[in-house]
Amino acid sequence: MKLLNFTIIKLLICLVTGILIGYYFDIKFLYLIIISTVVFIATFITYYRAKRLFIKTIWFGVFSFLSMVNIGILTTHFHEEKNFSNHYSHNLNSNSDSIPTITFRVKEKLKPSVYYDKFIVDILKLDQKKVVGKTLLNIKKDSIATAINIDDVLVGRTSFETIPKPLNPHQFNYSRYLSRQYIYNQITLNPSEILKGIPSKPTIYGISENIRNHINISLKRYNFKPEELGIINALFLGQRQNISKEVYYQYTNAGAVHILAVSGLHVGIILMLFNFMLSPIERFRNGKLIKTFLLVSLLWCFAVIAGLSASVTRAVTMFSIISIAMNLKRLTNIYNTLAISMFVLLLFKPLYLFDVGFQLSYMAVLAIVSIDPYLYKLWQPKNKLIDIYWHTLTVTVAAQIGILPLSLYYFHQFPALFFITNLVIIPILGGILGLGVVVILLASFKILPHFIAVLFGKTISLMNAFIAWISHQDVFVFHDIPFGWPHVIASYLTICTGFIFLLKKHYKSVMTLLIAIILIQITWIYTKLDAVSNEFVIFHKSRHSLISHTKRKNIFIAHDLDSLAAIKDQTISNYVLGNQTNKVRNEPLKPVYQFKDKLLFVIDSFGVYDIKQSHPEYILLRQSPKINLNRLIETLSPKYIIADGSNYKSYVNQWEMICKKHKLLFHHTGKKGAFILEY
Repeated sequence: MKLLNFTIIKLLICLVTGILIGYYFDIKFLYLIIISTVVFIATFITYYRAKRLFIKTIWFGVFSFLSMVNIGILTTHFHEEKNFSNHYSHNLNSNSDSIPTITFRVKEKLKPSVYYDKFIVDILKLDQKKVVGKTLLNIKKDSIATAINIDDVLVGRTSFETIPKPLNPHQFNYSRYLSRQYIYNQITLNPSEILKGIPSKPTIYGISENIRNHINISLKRYNFKPEELGIINALFLGQRQNISKEVYYQYTNAGAVHILAVSGLHVGIILMLFNFMLSPIERFRNGKLIKTFLLVSLLWCFAVIAGLSASVTRAVTMFSIISIAMNLKRLTNIYNTLAISMFVLLLFKPLYLFDVGFQLSYMAVLAIVSIDPYLYKLWQPKNKLIDIYWHTLTVTVAAQIGILPLSLYYFHQFPALFFITNLVIIPILGGILGLGVVVILLASFKILPHFIAVLFGKTISLMNAFIAWISHQDVFVFHDIPFGWPHVIASYLTICTGFIFLLKKHYKSVMTLLIAIILIQITWIYTKLDAVSNEFVIFHKSRHSLISHTKRKNIFIAHDLDSLAAIKDQTISNYVLGNQTNKVRNEPLKPVYQFKDKLLFVIDSFGVYDIKQSHPEYILLRQSPKINLNRLIETLSPKYIIADGSNYKSYVNQWEMICKKHKLLFHHTGKKGAFILEY
């Protein structure tokens, strides 16, 4: 049966198209209403005409799909709070110098940075005016400050700041990431500047936080190690903030990071456990209906406890639809079920479409239901234990095939030992989750036997130790793989055509596979040819200087970082990956750089620049040189002054004023980002 024969899949494609149009194109609301009215009237007329005359026409289908595209556009528009007049951004007085008093409610805790605790908050009031909208809250760390909890209503006087865009090329765009969660600004406060407001009614997020706090307090009585508590919080409560960077890095390198995010794998196992536990209810009258209701209720209770994060919400939505279809004997086709769950999610959260977890989850499940049955049929062992491990391997390989292009695009690494990790972890994960549910329930009621707590803690520690051992096999972890969007599209075309060829070996399947292989080769060749050939970049690096000079597609890196910091530095690796090359060499910082007929002088802390015969177009000031900039400008007559992140701010501000006085171009990497010169 062809996939596109299912109506819900066609409607889903139209909805996704509408969301993309609504996101990338700013269509005025009046035009949207006019277009919507015309399309919906046309759909109704064509439906009524076809039904009355008993004639099937193409027009009803065309207008139905156009209506769904329009619904996607409208959904995107109505979920964007900035389109409404009561959004806080429309109520900021740009002409006033006064700082507004902001009343806000804490909605979500984020992982803290070195200097700040971070939260997502709902803005309730600006001064005395009620407004709506979300923003990022940064609170300076203070060991004696009062703890801030979800649903706390707080008041503070501060100004909204724009979330800074990346200063260096190919850097992760945190601003864009937050904008897809409808967060466009940030506020920063000291703990002493915050007042407690009048408490509001508890939200579902606050109730969820209280339940998790109660569980954590109960678990701490049983002396679990910090690493064990971090994994328990990730597996059962959807909270990864307490996992150390080292442990998270180990799970990533071992190809098991999906275990730390409550997703389809966890929810599927929990569904099977609940389904088994509630199976006796089927013997009663209307038992199937009661069991289905209880299953869906328990799944959503788990989602609430796990904080209703994006990964949990989509997994529970998908498996709720599956459990309804499974228990009411309405399971017609798994593709329909997946499409329905995706359709519902995107209808209520349209920008999930851009969420990395959303894309990986559905690609993994789609690959499993499509590819796994054929892999499993290759060998069907009679021994049950061997069969379990064989099926685990086929599921793991199928899922990896589905997510590999996206994983390479987003993370640029491939853990080759992923199948060993999953062969060991996944068969026992059901037992870990089942035992964990028992441990949490008994600990919450203070009746958990000590030996069960010890057993569970040892199990988590053994899992961590195994993951650490796998991750230390560095030779099998491939890092820094260049991979762009063209590679993703070409890779998925090759996977799909290859799968079709294996199912049906005929002329068309051979031709499409060959075309896909040629396309992926063209993609690799094009990206190599399109790579930057001559480019000079002065990056922004706080307290340091970092320069790259690309000549004939060879990247030469110069910096004053120590060797360990240089290896770990993401600025360099991001730039190299973004340029689709691995031809990187290190060189010392030079006092002079030449670009054809143009010169750039580097003046460091020694302040030496007595080269009267040359007149450079560019001057780079680094490491806060104590110079008379007025005299330098008069002597060398440069056209551009550049200051990188290694300089004191007071020096930079003074240099900027002098350049304005001389009507000279000034570029500070801390404000304008990296200085890029192509030649």
